[in-house]
Amino acid sequence: MAGAPEGTVSWRQLRAEARRRLADAGPADSDPVLDARCIVERASGFEGAELVLGLDEPATERGVHFFDLMLERRLRGEPLQYVLGRWGFRTLDLFVDARVLIPRPETETVVDVALAELDRSIPAARHEGRTPCVVDLGTGSGAIALSVAVERRTVEVWATDASSEALEVARANLAGLGAAAARIRLTEGSWFEALPTDLAGTVDLLVSNPPYVADGDELPAVVRDWEPAGALFAGSDGLDDIRHIVADAPRWLAAEGSLVVELAPDQADVALALASAAGLVEARIAVDLAGRARALVARRS
Repeated sequence: MAGAPEGTVSWRQLRAEARRRLADAGPADSDPVLDARCIVERASGFEGAELVLGLDEPATERGVHFFDLMLERRLRGEPLQYVLGRWGFRTLDLFVDARVLIPRPETETVVDVALAELDRSIPAARHEGRTPCVVDLGTGSGAIALSVAVERRTVEVWATDASSEALEVARANLAGLGAAAARIRLTEGSWFEALPTDLAGTVDLLVSNPPYVADGDELPAVVRDWEPAGALFAGSDGLDDIRHIVADAPRWLAAEGSLVVELAPDQADVALALASAAGLVEARIAVDLAGRARALVARRS
C-alpha cells in the first residue's frame, strides 16, 4: 500500500496484501504465506508471537515504506534472505546480502559434523599446551566460523576468504557477535594463502563450504541470478577448489586434526579418492538430514 498515511492501515492488511500479490505474481520459489510473514515481521519489528499480538496495530509511515520496498524486491525475484537482509543459521541471526551465499540447512549439518571432529581433537591440543585452532576456509558470511566460536568457547578460529566484499559481510556479523568475536580472526586471501605460515601443523579442524557446482550445471534462477558466482562454481566438474583444499590440508593439520569439506552428493567417491591420495586417513562421507552425501571427513595420518 504505497504511500499509505500513517495510522490508516494495519499490519494485518499489509500481510494480506503481500500474500495476494506474491500469490499472483511472485517468483517461482516464493511461498506467499512465509514470505509475507517474514516481510511484515521485518517491517514492523514484531517477531514470532509478538506479530500475532501486533497485527491489528496501525503501521507507521516508515514501516509501510520499508514494507513496500521489500515486497517489490521480492516480486522481482530477489531471494527472501537478501530482501530481509538477515537469515538464521543455527543459533545466529546473520546479516546477508548478494556479496555472500545464503546460509543453508545443509551447511548447518556440516557444522554438526565439524564440531564432533573438533571435540575429538581438543584433548590432544590441550595436552600439548595449545589453544585448539579451527580454520574456516572461504568463510563468506562467517556462518561456520562464528557458529564454531559461539558453540565451542575454548577455541581460536581463523576465517579466510578471497573476496574482500564477503569479508565485509563477515565483519558486520562479527561486530554483533559479542564476547566470542575476540577469538575470531578474519583474513583475506585464496584458501591457505590467507593463513600465517606458523599455523602449519597446528590446526585441529579445517572446515570449508567451498564452491562445488560444475560450470555447466543448471541452477534455479533464484540462485543463478542472485548469488555470487565465485562462491558457487568450481570448474568443469565442480571439484577444482575441493582438490586444492584436500591436497594441502595435511601440511596444516595437527597430529590429531580433521578436515571437513562440504560437497555435492555426486562428488563423494572422487572426494574419498582425493583424501586417500593426499595421505589423509579414516576418510568417510557424512550425510545431511535428507540422507544425502554432504561432507568429506578425513584425518591427518
